[in-house]
Amino acid sequence: MKLGIVKVFIVLSFMAGAISAQSLEIRQVENFCEDWKFHLGDITNGNDPALNDSEWRALNLPHDWSIEGKFDENNPATVGGGALPGGVGWYRKEFSVPSSYSGKRIFIEFDGIYLNSRVWINGVYLGNRPNGYISFRYELTDYLKYGDKNLIAVKVDNSKQPNSRWYSGSGIYRNVRLTVTNPVYVDTWGTYITTPLVADSVSEVNLEITLRNANKKDASVNVKTVIYDAGMNQIAASETKAEILAGGNKKVIQKFNVEKPKLWSIENPYLYKAYTAIYEDGKIQDDYITPFGIRTINFDAEKGFFLNGEHIKIKGVCNHHDLGALGAAVNKRAIERQLEILKRMGVNAIRTSHNPPAPELLDLCDKMGFLVMDEAFDIWKKKKSEYDYALYWDAWHKKDLEDMILRDRNHPSIILWSIGNEVLEQWDKEDSLGIKITQELASIVKKLDTTRPITAACNGTSPDNPLFRSGALDIIGFNYHHDEYPDFPKKFPGQKFIATETNSALATRGHYDMPSDSVRIWPERWDKPFHDGNPDNTCSAYDNCRTPWGSTHLDTWKIVKKYDFVSGMFIWTGFDYLGEPTPYGWPSRSSYFGVIDLAGFPKDSYYFYQSEWTDDKMLHLFPHWNWNEGKPVDVWSFTNLSEVELFLNGKSMGKKIKSEDSMRLIWSLKFEKGALKAVGMSPGAALVKKNYTAGKPYKLRMEADRNVIRADGKDLSFVTVKVLDKKGNLIPDADYTVKFEIEGPGKIVGVDNGLQTSLEPFKANYRRTFNGMCLVIVQSDKNYGEIELKAVAENLIPSEMIIYTK
Repeated sequence: MKLGIVKVFIVLSFMAGAISAQSLEIRQVENFCEDWKFHLGDITNGNDPALNDSEWRALNLPHDWSIEGKFDENNPATVGGGALPGGVGWYRKEFSVPSSYSGKRIFIEFDGIYLNSRVWINGVYLGNRPNGYISFRYELTDYLKYGDKNLIAVKVDNSKQPNSRWYSGSGIYRNVRLTVTNPVYVDTWGTYITTPLVADSVSEVNLEITLRNANKKDASVNVKTVIYDAGMNQIAASETKAEILAGGNKKVIQKFNVEKPKLWSIENPYLYKAYTAIYEDGKIQDDYITPFGIRTINFDAEKGFFLNGEHIKIKGVCNHHDLGALGAAVNKRAIERQLEILKRMGVNAIRTSHNPPAPELLDLCDKMGFLVMDEAFDIWKKKKSEYDYALYWDAWHKKDLEDMILRDRNHPSIILWSIGNEVLEQWDKEDSLGIKITQELASIVKKLDTTRPITAACNGTSPDNPLFRSGALDIIGFNYHHDEYPDFPKKFPGQKFIATETNSALATRGHYDMPSDSVRIWPERWDKPFHDGNPDNTCSAYDNCRTPWGSTHLDTWKIVKKYDFVSGMFIWTGFDYLGEPTPYGWPSRSSYFGVIDLAGFPKDSYYFYQSEWTDDKMLHLFPHWNWNEGKPVDVWSFTNLSEVELFLNGKSMGKKIKSEDSMRLIWSLKFEKGALKAVGMSPGAALVKKNYTAGKPYKLRMEADRNVIRADGKDLSFVTVKVLDKKGNLIPDADYTVKFEIEGPGKIVGVDNGLQTSLEPFKANYRRTFNGMCLVIVQSDKNYGEIELKAVAENLIPSEMIIYTK
């Protein structure tokens, strides 16, 4: 493959002159994800350019080979890791570099490789990176053959398992780029923007730029930066002269005043851009773009969190990195869809559990208005799994943490750094290790960013916890223990507080165990084997099933809502994720914690938060209305209206009043076939919801989240498939195998149904419906046209749809 560099041509007005791009003379960035070859399994000479790899599989990145495997309880990742295979994989890519690039600096940048990657260029070893979540890069300059073919080889070793407490995925599962610069250039993650003064009239913006000079002679440069608003209007500019020693680096500080700044907020996530150009002898050498936002954050010991001076309760979720049927392979549209679903729920914050996230997530949070707790580690020096990060802690934790902060610190969405999650150093009898590590990590962060507070997610909530005693945490973070929140000001006087992880409520979408006011605590203890539960490994969706360390959704939110000093909460979890199928073992292979299932279908608790966290009037009625005649059924409603009256076949079953103490409305009825209707009322508002007894399964219906997608080979349409009766009612227990047929410029890249025990493959053209629904994910290729998708099931009328690629 010939190196196809993306040339960025920018013309930027600068005072009386201009910053203008010159062909092949400024930074060039190529998406380096296409046309790789892959071999699953270890070989002795995978890095040898002479190796014949013609029989290897051709693919594009990002890629996760584990998600393509078969579920097996004997896979060494165990059900905790999703019961999918790991192993060793090799990736190779051949590319050409033009002779004109001789004398430039060329880098390969990986956003993340799981796990323990080793990289070679033309047979020359570049290095190893054990951490599966960190971004890194290598310089290729001195090892390339200019005007000729080159070979990059990557070995990924995820064979030593278990190394994670959740599904990790395997492979080059995040994006890869090739970057070309002149010898004088802005360093890796080489800009740092701060806003030391933010006021209505003016904001001070400071820009620190780290420059490198790879030449053998000193360089005298002019650094010109222009600040642009969202409409690409120039609003500020600065020019600085600097001397950079041969082979050295130099920090340049520039200061700007932004008049009447538009502040970044949840409702209006306004972004500026800083365009920096480096000139030597009047000739442009490099350019660099830094998006940023202007905003203030403040945590108060008594009043909680403030954004731009406005009190805001942090309403967050924790999420792992997998994307359901797509596995760990990053896809920006899949992440965006998750955030859209969460936004409709009322979520305003994301915790990156428990590792540096994909850059795409942070970019989207910046643009969509989510607050972020950016978390570095799940493990410190003491291991939780046999082959986890503790093996690499001593050698790598400083570098990994530094790189995370350097990469992420310009994102306005990030309001907190978390340096650890439930680390075992909390429980040291000799607590000096926990104190020492906490202080060291906090010091590393503070050297690179002083604008955000530091926390750690701790399930040890005593003031004697070594992490708390270290004095290095700006904010105390509790995982669970919601019953201790009211006493926090007494136990931690003057300290600031956030609930870093909450709930661990359990639910299977569409399954209901009665009586609904009886809470099932599954398992009985975290360290006690679980043999009870339901024979089909389901958990009730009434918000009446939880872990012993957790709580129901309602119980925790009541306390968080009541106390201002509780700055907010992060629910465990927003979405179900692969692995950790508490409380069950095999054949369960994914979690029950999510407010939303693995396919992206909301569970009923989703609507509880919508009733509490959103202002748009809403009314949710459940469960379904297909039961045995005469069976006692508990009917629930979540709403933000004042009152709800329930009718069964036209007869009133009574009126319930919404209050702070009654966030859920419950009626106990005996089932009779027909129509259940809820009428919600508030001054100036009224809503009606109806649940009908569904008839016999009759047809399929497909509903796409987007019927028009980009023809870029990456974009996705998520298509929900429902089994309906003749009147269009969902069959709540329908279990049909749906087969998919597709024609046109697209392909099926995943199928799912949200069932935690489903052992069907995610990479297939069929899926059984679970409780009447399943999902098919369609991806475009690079051609314009119409994708024809058809869903077929035995004895049901099929469904057809067209997805347009443009």
